[in-house]
Amino acid sequence: MAESPSPADPTAPVPRESTSEFPVVREPGQVPPAAPGPPVAEAVEHKPSTFARLLIFVFFIFALMVLSCFGLRAINVLPTFDNPFADQTTDRSQPVLLQSMRDLERFVAADGTFQVIVDMQENKDNIPDFLVNRRTLFVGSGTVETYVDFSVLSGDALKIDEEKKTIELTLPAPQQSTAALDMERSYVVAEERGLFNRIGDAFSNDPTKEQKVYQLAQQRITEAARASGLDQRARDNTQRMLESLFARLGYTTVTVTFTAP
Repeated sequence: MAESPSPADPTAPVPRESTSEFPVVREPGQVPPAAPGPPVAEAVEHKPSTFARLLIFVFFIFALMVLSCFGLRAINVLPTFDNPFADQTTDRSQPVLLQSMRDLERFVAADGTFQVIVDMQENKDNIPDFLVNRRTLFVGSGTVETYVDFSVLSGDALKIDEEKKTIELTLPAPQQSTAALDMERSYVVAEERGLFNRIGDAFSNDPTKEQKVYQLAQQRITEAARASGLDQRARDNTQRMLESLFARLGYTTVTVTFTAP
């Protein structure tokens, strides 16, 4: 086996390193330089994992499908989809039952619409209001009609003179109906209840408590209509209606007289 030449042997050949341009002569005992490599501080490249790429792909496909659905719906290609949680109203009312029918023989000559604010309170003596109390603030809107009833006319109520073309009528005094509340325009503004009233309402529901407020509102509106001048307005409208009616029949003078109420 051949022995390697000793570094101290002057006859040993000197190792050489060649570069791309000139050969490099290295002295005996000199350590060769390290091979060139990437810098130490170079950043390491991180590639996304397979799961992340799959998740991004699924999200992209889902977004594309949603946008496609909205686009097709905008051009009325797809049908509309109802809200599965939308409110539903079911009408289980029974058929309407006719209770009575009558012929009206009266002329409604005038009507008036009134509004009243009802402040009704129910409490008990010697008991604090925070225990027993019910106070309701209600705005009521109702209509009152004033009419002339022709069904009560007697035989001599109408007198006709064909030669003079005159007519004399004796009519009953106008009457006033009870106020009819308009529930679309009537509403409860505020309601105060005592502690015992709240407890009682939690276990039982009394529908008559609201009827008291409605009845009081009807009563106030009816009383206000009597002092509003509807009676005189009904007389004037009835007079004009009869004059126009008999004038078309050729009569020149129409006299209407109302009896005392």
